[in-house]
Parts: sequence; C-alpha cells; structure tokens
Amino acid sequence: MPVSSATIEAHNNSLLKEHQQRFAAAASMVNGMDTILQKLKEFQVAIPSWALGTGGTRFGRFGGGGEPRSLEEKIEDVGLLHQLNRASGTISLHIPWDIPEDAARIKALAAAYGLQFDAVNSNTFQDQPAQQQSYKFGSLQHVDKAVRQQAIAHNIEVIRHGVALGSKSLTVWLSDGSCFPGQLNFRKAFQRTLEGLREIYAALPDDWKMFIEYKAYEPNFYSMTVGDWGQSLLYANKLGPKAYSLVDLGHHLPNANIQQIVALLLAEGKLGGFHFNDSKYGDDDLTVGSIDPYQLFLIFNELVEGMDARGMNHASGLGWMIDASHNVKDPLEDLLQSVEAIQIAYTQALLVDTKALQAAQESNDVVTAQEILQNAFRTDTRPIVAESRLRNGGALRPVQLFRNAELRAALTARRGSKTAATGL
Repeated sequence: MPVSSATIEAHNNSLLKEHQQRFAAAASMVNGMDTILQKLKEFQVAIPSWALGTGGTRFGRFGGGGEPRSLEEKIEDVGLLHQLNRASGTISLHIPWDIPEDAARIKALAAAYGLQFDAVNSNTFQDQPAQQQSYKFGSLQHVDKAVRQQAIAHNIEVIRHGVALGSKSLTVWLSDGSCFPGQLNFRKAFQRTLEGLREIYAALPDDWKMFIEYKAYEPNFYSMTVGDWGQSLLYANKLGPKAYSLVDLGHHLPNANIQQIVALLLAEGKLGGFHFNDSKYGDDDLTVGSIDPYQLFLIFNELVEGMDARGMNHASGLGWMIDASHNVKDPLEDLLQSVEAIQIAYTQALLVDTKALQAAQESNDVVTAQEILQNAFRTDTRPIVAESRLRNGGALRPVQLFRNAELRAALTARRGSKTAATGL
C-alpha cells in the first residue's frame, strides 16, 4: 500500500522550517557533513519478514490488525517502510514460512517497491506439517543421521530459493543443545554439527556467504551447540572463507561486552553481520536502542573504526538486519523506530575523532578518551538522520506520518483484524 509522493511532500513541508533550523545548528558543529550524509543515504537495514506482525511469548500472543497474510503483503509492508525512511531497502525471508511459489514474480514485485533480498534464513528449530523427522532433540547435532540429513537438505533448499531471488547469503541459527546434564555428548554434538555445516557450505554458490548465528541459551538452557561467539568462530574457521559469525545483540549473557566481541571478529575478518535489537535480560528482542543506546553507539564505534581499518564499505561490507519481536507495539512503528535508532548510533560513531581517540589511547589518557566518545554520543544527530531521509525522498518523521495518514487502519480495513504474519 504505497504512500503517495504528495502525502510525503505535504508532511515534509509542514515540518520543513523547524527541520532546517535544527539541521543548520547541527551542521554548524560537524565537519565533513556531506560525507556523513552520503554514508547515511547508502546505509540500508534489512527487514525480516517475520518481524512484520505481532510477536508473543510462550504465554500468549495479542495480535494486531492488518498483519500481512502472504509473502506479497510482507513485501508490500517493507516497501511502505522504505518509502517512509528510505533506509529499509532489503527484505530477509524465512523458509519455510516464506517460500515463493513463483520466484521470478516475487523478485519483480520486490523490485517494483525498490527492494532487494537480503540473507535467507533456514528453520530447523520447529517441526513443520508432514515433516518426516522431528527436531525435538536437535537437528545437525542429532544422534539420528536421518534427522541430520533432513536438516542439511532443508538448508540446501533454502539456498536454492535464495539464488532464485538474488540473495547472496544464508543465515543458519540452530536451536540445538541440551536441557539437562548428561543428555548430550558435547564433543560428538560439535562434530556432527560441523559435518552437517560442511555439507551445507559445499552447496553455497561461489559468491555467497554463510552466517553462523550463536545464542547463549533458549530453547535449551543447559547447553547450546552454537552457544557463543567462540563456538561460532570455530565453525566459521573450520568451514572456510565464505563462513562468518553473525552477532545478534540479544544472544548474549547479561553484561557481555558485545563491542569487544565485534572488534575481535572484525579484526579476524570473520564478522559477517548483525541482527539488531535491544534487551535487558536476554533475548528480549526489544526495539533497537530502547534499553541501552550507549552500548549501541559503542558497538558502532568499533564497527566504524574496524571497517575503516580494513578498507570496508560501511553499507555493503557487513549484513545489517533487525530481529525484534513487537509484542505490545505496532510492528511497523517499532521497525521505523529501530531503523532510526540504528541510523542515529551510526551517525554518532561517524562523529568520533578516531585519530584523537587513538592518540589518547596510546598515551593512556583515559579522561580524554572518555570525553571524545561521550561528546559524540551526546550529540543530537536526529536532524542529520532526518536530512538524509529528506534528500533520499523519505519522510522527516516517519512514525508521525504513519500515524497521521492512518496507515494501520487502512491495512486493517484491507486485510482484516485477525491475521498473522509468522509461522510461530
């Protein structure tokens, strides 16, 4: 359901005078503004198809209205987001929830909305209807070879769908692990998983990447077979140059120094991408930047410094994606908030005087190092982000326009009030 350019223009015109004043004030304090704006205009954050509907917990789900009922409607929703913020130009599909019956038609539909396909995601954490083997006790780690072969075949099928859509990467997240001591032989589980990943890796096209996602706990609480960044890195190193670690910000134990993990993986050339969210306790999947925006900034500071040190393109060097659960918010509003929080933190990191910071670090000047980082973090970069949207043809305030144009009510009128967007 596209928003007319006239609607976006009228929205922007109503806010333009105030915005110009705020942007002029920000620009007067920032060097290299044109370069920053260009980087922001190029920076895109993928939207996962499963995040377009209401989330839930194991206790219940309180659905909203107008959720997408099909892959076509999911593409429509991401197209709407991209119209508003001009920074959501890719969609990440989850197989088998989003199997395209006609890949060429789906690819053309996405292109009509200005979208491309990001990483495709496999699913061996739940049993599907008519599935022969169960993943109750794991997939690639399973003691039964038939279960392992089923999981391998599924991942290879996901690659095939991704090739047809123009994707270039596969994300593998395994819920494999154990609930009780003695349930699992850790060494054998690791080896079986590695053997399965090797078969999947062998099926990758030459220009593809494999992202190996890790998670500290859940659904298994005693052990996870890919439980932390060290295990993910072990798999990636053993598989080869097309395999990388994927960092989900919620997949760590409390107080983990994610920025240090990011810096080391990037230094090793084994950081593949991100799933952005925020959390207070664990994998809470909250709106990006809603709990700890300073940590998000510190992560981006390491990313910008590390990518620049390796000569990487900020927009294309890593995979950027949101992975959140919208249990009490409108999913599209939440996604708009998350993308903006990412852009704000990225812009703040671009403001860091890296040379001055490194000089302070090399001279053990702790106070100056802290001042440099916190001055950048405390800079209000919202006018800069808004200016990049304006120059890209988006809305100055996407959430405000979404509400003023009553877009959720329009979606509900078309799709109904009892729809669901995921296979959960």
